[in-house]
This record gives sequence, structure tokens and C-alpha cells, in this order.
Amino acid sequence: MARFEIKDDFYLDDQPFKILSGAIHYFRIHPEDWYHSLYNLKALGFNTVETYIPWNRHEPRKGQFDFEGMLDIERFLQIAQDLGLYAIVRPSPYICAEWEFGGLPAWLLEEPMRVRSSDPAYLAAVAGYYEQLLPRLAPRQLQHGGNILMIQVENEYGSYGEDKAYLRAVKDLLVEGGIDCPLFTSDGPWRATLRAGTLIEDHVLVTGNFGSKAAYNFSQMQEFFAEHGKKWPLMCMEFWDGWFNRWKEPIIKRDPKELAQAVKEVLELGSINLYMFHGGTNFGFMNGCSARGTMDLPQVTSYDYDALLDEAGNPTAKYEAVREMLAQSFPEYPQLTPLRKDSMEQRGIPLSQKVSLFATLDRLSQPVSSLYPLSMEKLGQSYGYLLYRTRAEWDATEERLRLIDGRDRAQVFVDGQHLASQYQTEIGEDIFVSGQPRESQQLDILIENMGRVNYGHKLLSDTQKKGLRTGVCKDLHFLLDWQHYSLEDIDPDQIDFEGQWQAQQPAFYAYDFELVECKDSYLDLSGFGKGVAFVNGFHIGRFWNVGPTLSLYIPHGLLKKGSNRIVIFETEGEYQTQLNLVKKPIFKDIGGENL
Repeated sequence: MARFEIKDDFYLDDQPFKILSGAIHYFRIHPEDWYHSLYNLKALGFNTVETYIPWNRHEPRKGQFDFEGMLDIERFLQIAQDLGLYAIVRPSPYICAEWEFGGLPAWLLEEPMRVRSSDPAYLAAVAGYYEQLLPRLAPRQLQHGGNILMIQVENEYGSYGEDKAYLRAVKDLLVEGGIDCPLFTSDGPWRATLRAGTLIEDHVLVTGNFGSKAAYNFSQMQEFFAEHGKKWPLMCMEFWDGWFNRWKEPIIKRDPKELAQAVKEVLELGSINLYMFHGGTNFGFMNGCSARGTMDLPQVTSYDYDALLDEAGNPTAKYEAVREMLAQSFPEYPQLTPLRKDSMEQRGIPLSQKVSLFATLDRLSQPVSSLYPLSMEKLGQSYGYLLYRTRAEWDATEERLRLIDGRDRAQVFVDGQHLASQYQTEIGEDIFVSGQPRESQQLDILIENMGRVNYGHKLLSDTQKKGLRTGVCKDLHFLLDWQHYSLEDIDPDQIDFEGQWQAQQPAFYAYDFELVECKDSYLDLSGFGKGVAFVNGFHIGRFWNVGPTLSLYIPHGLLKKGSNRIVIFETEGEYQTQLNLVKKPIFKDIGGENL
């Protein structure tokens, strides 16, 4: 069997080996496109693929595991191996990755534990997950006939904690689970994070994450190695070739030629993993969230990342710039002709059906009753929307309502009429309602969990618990007797389109169309407000007209020859009677102009 070792350099079967790796997250790409992305990595001249493994997708509910379809990590690794690619796998419980809650499952929030620590309750949860995951990875290590070179213990832990007992416990779980390939950690390259987040004393390889200034950053790592008597090879485990994007902020770009020179600087000194090589898409409710002061800033559905492959997996100008640099400066790495996919356009798809949420609510969710409103997590819900409903008797011609302690975005309706929308820090402000004394009216509050933070101390904050966490006040007192309708796993086939539609209410809109050929496309949502979309029942993600993105990517693997259906759940009362599929993504200048 082949052998990979870490000494003064990386060695593959006793020969020095430079790792040229690119990040491709299988869980962000439709399985029909895995080969396309991995082939393009190989075609660039690279020899290794790197991927995180998201705990929250593989164990969405405690004790319930999923490794099928888009989550079939074994199939992904096999395709890579068949192409002659090695693999770096990062199954650390926490992944960051601009992914919901950094990959931690939301059900941990209702468990009495401290995440990312040596808390026995947390380690027991990790152990239960690894019991299912590691038997799928262990046989795929290089020395056992697979292609995995290295496995990560924890991710950027030095930017979070310094609980070495926790790091050693995770390492021990990996070893006990049959992982005997080299282990590593990845952190910022300066001493504080390296001291706090590594297991250098335990001979676990230290790698760094940065996006420029390779000589300087590697020199800091070498100083840390020397402190501990190590002569290790240098590797940037995340060389940031682009960046992620948030709602209401401009798209972030990096110059291709500048990037190519920066990559060259890394390769002259050590090994590299490009983060990202292919970013893909945050399908469903899986976008992460940045923490800034009292605000949590959710990231967009597209994880294009301005990477070497675009969201659809096609080579970009960056790909060509890096390809040219490698051909000139590192000709020993053979290159191939990359693959490119076509996209398609279909305009004027007519609206087939529409219905208000309130008219089909009972078909989508079975209500749960309680005296006071419950948070999402207490109801066993992790993501999406939650509708709270009660009846209130009016005591004056104008009443004051307040939502006490809620996240993230709330829409308030009285007898079906929209009163107010409040977002994060606005929640708790006065909402005034007109009515008649002694009349009883229905109060509905639709709350959207827009994503949990994926980085930093706020992983421990109460703001990561979603929905109404305390209650709703009318005048000065809390209202009672609530019904809760979970809208986490919306099944478009269960929507009753025979119900009524009413303007300015959250509603479902269905569009039916025929295809003779299936190609990638983008769903134009520039005429809609805010919500989510489903293609043939698959949840392709969130949209919001604040930009910077005004479209959602549709992989060809979600489409069918013959009849197709797109269902849009829109919450602001803004929709179109015709729908367009277009060949390229649509963006919005934050100044208001479409690009």
C-alpha cells in the first residue's frame, strides 16, 4: 500500500511530495456535478482535493444519520480516487465554512453542554457522531487502499479557545475510530492562535490559514515550529482566493493575476489548499452568519466565493490565470483541458397556482400548543420559519404590542392584515394596533431563522436560539395560549392550492413548465421580495431583493425531461405572474442598479 509521511517535508512512498489541493465541498454541489468539479481540479495540475464534513447535515436530529445522495462522502472520495486525486478530509465537529452554526447541529443548543470544549456531554455527542462517520472514512485512508492523506482534528480552534483537553479528546476519538493517517490542525498563522489551537506538543501537524503575504505568514509559523523543536513542511490549509458575501453588501472580487502571483509565492515555499476551488451553493437553510456587535449578518445562498470555478463549476478568469502561472513556473504538474457546461434560458413560464400561507397552513404543519410561546429549539425545530398564533381581546381602540426577545426576523399580522416587520435589534419596539374594545382578534407572528453564526464567541450566545424566546406583550402583560406551526421541512406537494390567496400575505406560487433538455440555469427572482424556492421539491435556498444576488442557481441534476415545477414561498407580497430561467446569475448594485 502507498504511504504518506510528514517529516522535514511531505513524503509519498519515500519521495518528497508537494500538496496542490483545492477545496470542493460535496455537500454544496449536486452529486451529478462531482465528477465535473473534481476533473477540473485535476486538469489544473492539482493532485489533492480537500473537503469539510458538516455534522449538522449528517446528524440533523440527535441519533438520526444521513449519508445518502448529496451527503454520500464515500462516493465523492471514490470519484476523486478514480481520477487520481488524493484527499484531505476535515471532519472536525466544527467547520466554520460560512455554514449554518459552523456545522454544529442546532439540537446541541437544547442540550446542557458547552460546545467546542472538554465538557463530557459535548464530547459524548461528538463520539456518537464519530461512531457513524469514522467507519466510512477509516478504510479510505491511503495506507488502507484509499486516497485520504490527512485528517483534521479541529478547525481554527486558536481563534476560539485553548482547551487542550478538548483537542486531545477529539484526537483520541479519531484514533479510537481507526484513523491512523497523519492528523493536523489549521489556525491563523500568528503565535497567539497557534499556541492556543494546536497540538504541537502531541506531534499533530500545524498548518496555517491566510490569503496573502505567504513569506511573512510562513515565517511566523516557522518561528513557532522552532520554539517547539519542529522542522515541519509548510502548508497553507486555507489560501483564501476569494471571499463570501452577505445580504445588503457588495460582491467581493479579487484580481486574477494578483491571485496567481500570490499562489506562486505559496508554492515556492510550501504546499497549498485553495479555499475555495469550487464554492458551490448553500442549499436549503444552510447559509451561515457573521457576528458583528449586536447584529448577526446572514450570508447569501450562493457560495460562489469568486473561486477558480464559478457557482456552476465552470472555469473562471482566476482558473486561467493560475493555470498559466503553473504551466510557466511549475511545469512538472501536468495539465488537462478543463470541462465546461452549458446553461439554458426559458422565459415567460406562467404562474399556475397561488395560495396564501394562512389558507394552507393546516396542510403543512400540525400545531403544537403551549401557554407561552416556545423557541424553535424547544419545539425540536432547527431551521426555517415558525408561525406563532393566538387570539387577543382588545381593551382600547389602540393597543401596543411588543415581541420580547426574538430572532431573527418577524412579521406581525392581525386577522390576516400585515402590521409590521421587525429584524433582529428592531424586535421589541412598539407595534400599535387599532381595534374595538371587547373584540377578539387573531394574532399571527411569522418568524424566520436567517442563519446562525459560524465563527467566534457568539456560538455560545443566546442569539443562536431562534424564534420567540420570552413572549409577546399587549399593553404591559404577556399573552397566553399559543399555537406553533413549524415550517422547517416544507413539502411543496402538501400545499393546498385550492385555498384562497390574499394580497400582502406570505404565499406560495407555483410555476409549471416542460423541458426537452436539462441544463444548468438561474432562477430570476428580481421581481420577488423575500423567501425561498423549490425546484421539483428540492429546496434551492433563500432569496432577498436587498441584494447583492437576485437569482438562485439551479443545477441540471434537479431538472427533468418533461414536466417540471418551481414553487416559491414569498413573504413580502411581491411576486410575478411569469417566471424566467436565465443563463447567468443576476446581481444588484447596492446602489440599486442591476448588473
